[in-house]
Amino acid sequence: MPVHHESPPFDAPAARRLREALGMAPGHVAYGLRAQYGLQVNPDTVAAWERGLLFPTSRELTALAGVLWCSLADLLITATTLREHRLAQGYAPDDLARRIGMEVSAYLRMEDASRWRGNERQSAALAEALALTPAAFLTATGRDEELADLLRSAVTTRWQAYVRPAAKLLALPRPHLEDVLEQLHSDYQAQMVSTLSWGRTSSTAGDEGRAFLDGIVPRFWELAHG
Repeated sequence: MPVHHESPPFDAPAARRLREALGMAPGHVAYGLRAQYGLQVNPDTVAAWERGLLFPTSRELTALAGVLWCSLADLLITATTLREHRLAQGYAPDDLARRIGMEVSAYLRMEDASRWRGNERQSAALAEALALTPAAFLTATGRDEELADLLRSAVTTRWQAYVRPAAKLLALPRPHLEDVLEQLHSDYQAQMVSTLSWGRTSSTAGDEGRAFLDGIVPRFWELAHG
């Protein structure tokens, strides 16, 4: 069985800044954790958290937020992986698996591999439970490169052929998705025509085309949210 490290994505520098802003020493934080939450944490442990040498558990992190008079989000780095999002939302693996209608062992295999294989209903439930935007969902489920490949094909060939596979990948309304793919295709083709019409070499045109394709995912999300 794999070992699952349940340390949330802790922002050590933020914890130190918040403590110092309150005029507290590590000893004061440790006392608050013991007195208010019954946690046997000493000042050395608090200092180790702030230096990134140790990481608080989910329970310790929640208590630390209380002692520092801040929200849990203030003590977390930006989550990117499925595990980090789950921990940031305070779910145990079995609780999240139950909510999305999946066996916990199957969910953990996907989390360990950073590859989501759930069906459409499970994907929607996962995104709702973890409060994921479409872009965050794609990153968390390890599908960014899959989207990039699909978009590159869509703008260089017939975009209409990629509406269906894109719809399976993205939680976006079909009409909106069609508009975005059509716009991306038009932008790419217009750039290539414009580059060549100004008498530039095919090598220059190729460089500009590659630059467009390299940045196609951010361009897609800009259009999708515009």
